Amino acid sequence: MDPIKVDFSGKGRPKEVVIPPEKKVLKIIICILTTIIGGAIAYYFMLPAINLKAMEFYYFIAVVIAIYVGMTFITSKAFVKPEYIPYVKRQAVVPIVIGLVFALILGIGYLVSAPLFRAKDYSEIIEVTEEEFGTNEKSITTITSLEDFSSVPMIDKDVALNLANKTLGDLSDWVSQFVIDEKYSTQINYEGNPYRIFPLKYGDVFKWIQNTKEGFPAYLRVNMYTQEAEAFVLSDHNLPNIQVSTSEYLNERLDRVLRFKFPTYMFGTPSLEIDETGHPYWVCERIDKTIGLVGGTDVIGVVLVDACDKNNIQYYTMDEIRTNKDIQWIDQIYSDDLLVQQYNYYGKYNGGFINGYIGQTGVMTTTMGSSYIASGDDVWLYTGVTSVTNDDSIIGFAIINQRTKEAVFQEISGTTESGAQTSAKGIVSDKGWDATFPLLLNIDGEATYFMALKDNNVVKSYAMVSVERVQDAVRSEDDANPDLEACLKAYVSKVKASTKRQLNIKYDAVLPDAIAGVEGTGENTTNGNKPSELVKVTGVITDIRTAVVNGNSIYYIAVDNKPVYYSISTAEDDAVVILNKGDTVNISHVASDEAIVTAKTISK
Repeated sequence: MDPIKVDFSGKGRPKEVVIPPEKKVLKIIICILTTIIGGAIAYYFMLPAINLKAMEFYYFIAVVIAIYVGMTFITSKAFVKPEYIPYVKRQAVVPIVIGLVFALILGIGYLVSAPLFRAKDYSEIIEVTEEEFGTNEKSITTITSLEDFSSVPMIDKDVALNLANKTLGDLSDWVSQFVIDEKYSTQINYEGNPYRIFPLKYGDVFKWIQNTKEGFPAYLRVNMYTQEAEAFVLSDHNLPNIQVSTSEYLNERLDRVLRFKFPTYMFGTPSLEIDETGHPYWVCERIDKTIGLVGGTDVIGVVLVDACDKNNIQYYTMDEIRTNKDIQWIDQIYSDDLLVQQYNYYGKYNGGFINGYIGQTGVMTTTMGSSYIASGDDVWLYTGVTSVTNDDSIIGFAIINQRTKEAVFQEISGTTESGAQTSAKGIVSDKGWDATFPLLLNIDGEATYFMALKDNNVVKSYAMVSVERVQDAVRSEDDANPDLEACLKAYVSKVKASTKRQLNIKYDAVLPDAIAGVEGTGENTTNGNKPSELVKVTGVITDIRTAVVNGNSIYYIAVDNKPVYYSISTAEDDAVVILNKGDTVNISHVASDEAIVTAKTISK
């Protein structure tokens, strides 16, 4: 029997018959017009950068192609007349080919941007200076006195948010209309203190309809040192209401304002900051892919959008950011995630791609979590750094300027931030308190984690843990009122016992009620009024008397022949025993009209 011959070439098959629908030209025009309109609507809501480096641009192209092909299918009625399917296929050839071209561009872009081929470029995307801990005072807060804590945030974002919400809750006219937009809050350095700025957003779409014409009357700010929260009412400072926000639905929405002004720019995460007058601005980082087509995200400029006037928009290059004194108030340009990502590129690929995965000699990575250090006019992001071969302890800290991207690695071995949190919480394990993410301080040469111990986002105490000796952990003992001075004194004593080294700390400072270990008002301010602070008195000792009360030696000191005695126990400050008549002393105390006033500090 002869073999059966089968033709797999398809040449013998009947060709697909392309039958155009009635009024073909009209329907093509309808498809094109519908695609243009649908593409415009998609652009309005998707807001892609018209840029081959932007992933959202490719999504937008895919949507436009889908609209055209879908409309061709619908207008031809191929869903009820299958004979028109070949026509739909033919009409879809060109847009699908265009889509495949873009897909090919993206695929090649990923290939040429891959760390496999560009490991050196990834490792050099951030320049890191390596040094010993404590040798660069501008990037780490050095504590030699209580006054140095004024640049240290005593609370974290969650506690600050709690304070801000309480303040907003006191404003009955607003609390029903607005909520705090915590996603876009920013920690800045303002008037020498760390502040967190909280913008408002509409409670829902109906609240937006009611209030969008007037905008937002205020923003909230929290002093992270004094723990005072206030609503900054713009009209009280002759400023118009905030019109541009992230919660608008139409043209005043921030990302829409940016896109219509800069259709080709790619943007990172915006942040709300204020200038020296309190005027709010949106600081929007312009990003670019600096390695190949889609790799090596970096900031190449900043768009400054006036939150009160969408027409007031300025673009600055990074050189202008570093040199223009008029905008030196800007603290955060590089976002946390971007800086951590860039540092991890440096840590992983500085020895080459292969070493990053095999052998891993010298490979480093950041720990989970980060926080902020205020130094000078800048805010520095810091995070612990571990070796990938031993992530149970740190080998140092990465400290990066959020305005200039100046990066420092300070070498020191010790426990991780999470280890310090565990140690601090262990002190109060019976209370179930939580610990804030630790702040890194240099307390007279001693690398120290500082954190607040909180219960339901209310600060109950402060804790300090040595970076090098996790067992050296102390807290302020007064559960009712956090006492920074008591915590610091306990830590100094602990370090001395462990290292035989005395830390030289000055305690003569006036502290806000929230951290002074005294009972404050427990109220937040909305008009800029501060709760009562400690009063400072300077004078010459004219009389000293002593008494023993409940086993404690109490000293009663009068100055300048005033009819007031200031009392302090040796348990609080044993240096009081060396004071004599005629000595000039500085006394801090809570305001009081009593004849005997309890002093917080008495020192020469």
